[in-house]
Amino acid sequence: MLLTVTDLEAGYGEKQVLYGISLTIADKEIVSLIGHNGAGKSTTLKSIVGLVSPRRGKILFAGEDLTSSPPSLKLAKGIYHLPQEYFLFNDLSVRENLEVSSFTMSEQSLFESRLAKVFEIFPVLEARKRQLAGTLSGGERRMLGIGMGLLRQPRLLMLDEPSSGLSPVIFQKVAGIVQDINREMGTAVLLVEQNVKVAFKLSKRVFVMKAGRMILEESGEKLLQRGQWWELF
Repeated sequence: MLLTVTDLEAGYGEKQVLYGISLTIADKEIVSLIGHNGAGKSTTLKSIVGLVSPRRGKILFAGEDLTSSPPSLKLAKGIYHLPQEYFLFNDLSVRENLEVSSFTMSEQSLFESRLAKVFEIFPVLEARKRQLAGTLSGGERRMLGIGMGLLRQPRLLMLDEPSSGLSPVIFQKVAGIVQDINREMGTAVLLVEQNVKVAFKLSKRVFVMKAGRMILEESGEKLLQRGQWWELF
């Protein structure tokens, strides 16, 4: 397995949010994590990437124990987390945001080749490369955030509510891009998404959370066939 999370417990201050969460993601697999608001989905992602310190449990990535590792090391190992909140530099251009995200690259030629690939996936970003990030639409900002991650060629891309603030049409485009990234670049994806139908279509497997606990693991195909999903929550 690329990622193995076992018996993860975490929270904020005295408030415990996660109770024994376990999940796995294989190399090049798309997996979704769904649940009601406050179920602990975002906290799970933040704990995996190191923004929240686990109180108990283990996080293995490519067989290496990264449970207590800082976010910078996890990023270097190939885990990229795109949170629900925008984190772009609004006063910098699209290209400058992409340059900032790749500041650790030692070779300019490497950056340019990867940038060309990002522009191939997101032609709108190339068209707006001199435009300030703060003036982009919601969909374009989401694409820029994903593009910043792809420059690092992560092995695991974690997306938290990519549909948030997007129209259904724009989100369908973003969802298609996620599939393309997975297929063409071999990037594994952990998707937290409120649009469960899209999540089921994209994902090989789906984990369902409720009140900080994992209550179900099922294939996306079987959940689509199920039809009635409200009872999952």
